[in-house]
Amino acid sequence: QVQLVESGGGLVQAGGSLRLSCAASGRTFSSYHMGWFRQAPGKEREFVAAIRWSIGNTYYADSVKGRFTISRDNAKNTVYLQMNSLKPEDTAVYYCAASRFLGSAARAYDYWGQGTQVTVSS
Repeated sequence: QVQLVESGGGLVQAGGSLRLSCAASGRTFSSYHMGWFRQAPGKEREFVAAIRWSIGNTYYADSVKGRFTISRDNAKNTVYLQMNSLKPEDTAVYYCAASRFLGSAARAYDYWGQGTQVTVSS
């Protein structure tokens, strides 16, 4: 089993920044890729970013490219999502997830955190 715990969400004004963290515990993570997803009220969960755990290649949704940065600290088993130039449309619950198969489809991810709320005011 893999346990994922997100933190760092909150309320921020448009143009501001937040850094989300996802602490992982349980089985070894060398074989898992990590992703961030988000879900706004009334909308489907959507891909935000992913990172290949062993090599560190990163992938982003077009809507966040250039504003968000995913990174990881292997020694701490933690993945981060640095979010800059936030917009009201970034408001959502953000989830981290772990998968053996790198991709943008939520169904490919095996383990999920409980989510952390990010609210961007205009």
